[in-house]
Amino acid sequence: MNIQHLRPLLLIAAAAPLAGCGALSGAAHVATGLTSHQLCSATFVSGLDPQVIRREAIDPDLGPAHFLVRHKVDRTNQAVTSSLAGFAPSRAVHRGAAGCLVLRGAAPPPAPARPVIPGPVPPALETAATSPAIEAALDRAFAEPARPALRQTKAVVILHRGRIVGERYAAGYGVDTPITGWSMTKSVTNALLGVLVAQGKVSVQGPAPVAAWAAPSDPRHAISIDNLLRMNSGLALGQSLTASPWSAFDPSARILFAERDKARAAVAAPLKAAPGTDWSYADASTLILSRILRDQAGGDQDALLAFAHRDLFDRLGLKHATLELDATGTPLGSTHMWASARDWARLGQLYLDDGQVGGQQILPKGWADYSARPTPGSEAVGYGAGFWTNRGPGEGSRRRIAWGMPADAFMARGHHGQYVIVVPSAGLVVVRLGTTPTPTSDMETVARLVGEVITATRAPG
Repeated sequence: MNIQHLRPLLLIAAAAPLAGCGALSGAAHVATGLTSHQLCSATFVSGLDPQVIRREAIDPDLGPAHFLVRHKVDRTNQAVTSSLAGFAPSRAVHRGAAGCLVLRGAAPPPAPARPVIPGPVPPALETAATSPAIEAALDRAFAEPARPALRQTKAVVILHRGRIVGERYAAGYGVDTPITGWSMTKSVTNALLGVLVAQGKVSVQGPAPVAAWAAPSDPRHAISIDNLLRMNSGLALGQSLTASPWSAFDPSARILFAERDKARAAVAAPLKAAPGTDWSYADASTLILSRILRDQAGGDQDALLAFAHRDLFDRLGLKHATLELDATGTPLGSTHMWASARDWARLGQLYLDDGQVGGQQILPKGWADYSARPTPGSEAVGYGAGFWTNRGPGEGSRRRIAWGMPADAFMARGHHGQYVIVVPSAGLVVVRLGTTPTPTSDMETVARLVGEVITATRAPG
């Protein structure tokens, strides 16, 4: 997710309540919703210092008008409030296993408890000795440039053939610290859908099970889960990839940060192109998939969390994962899962092993290759189905390959430099997490890290 698009409009949005303009007011609520939600989750899910998170991860997105956005952390009630120059107030509350939620409209159902579900014991992550070459690569990954923007790497975990061969954390972070994944959460949504496909409950082909599109006469009836995963549904959902002066008015940003029932708002979008003919990366596309997940899991937040933990998180051994929900119990499956670096590494290992864990196939055979297969129209960046990919033609793949990331690699990727990179040819998973507010989210450094680790793991001895 790219939220740097908020910068140019905050000064305009600050005047929205005075001008009485609904569109400008909506942009202001995007800014305050972002601030309250992210600070709430960082403080009460991750246990991080909210002032540091505000400075490193939020103010760069708010841009030169960041001083207009004020916030207050209420530790007694585990809540964060924010406003834009005293207007467009937003309040986010911590709800235990469901993470944080920005309150909009009617009160949500009581927060669910974290499910305790007995099941198979996940395989342990073994740790191997770290070579001097990998230590040197880690040094470079954490080194700061001479001038801003700073890299601010927070965690790196390297798995080679399922064993940890490199691991490092910044001050204040450790093996138990949940860290935001931002758009890496889209790859978690891909995995949860893969579980449903393996269980025979949904298909990626054919009309998606969305009640509002059920009538064959509805032009959206033809949209498939595959279209939604590949961001080529044709829905007019804006775009969440690149910055522009008007992106704070973007439909996906408004839906994510200013709507109560996010999937309902996304489902209501009209078509702008025939399904499968137009690629446009939009967070709201994955929010529709999130509603499908909730409905197929049982229709409410308790059933959804039970499914996510029973059939994926606990199977992989994700000990510190929090998948946040909206007020209707629908996951914020485009952007809002927090997990430790080792948890994110376990997700990558699942795809390196083509959906197997503990000798059992929990994703369909071939699901990893399906997810990494390039989507026509995305060549400028290289996108598959819920994952970014190097496997197709285009400038995005060529740049990453030139920087050191192999042609068979694919990755979960999130705002501010969150990466889970899977390299089947090298038996490698590289996780890099940080707060890097640059246009490329430090992709050059991360790709070089991957290349250096491949060289180090192939060296004799």
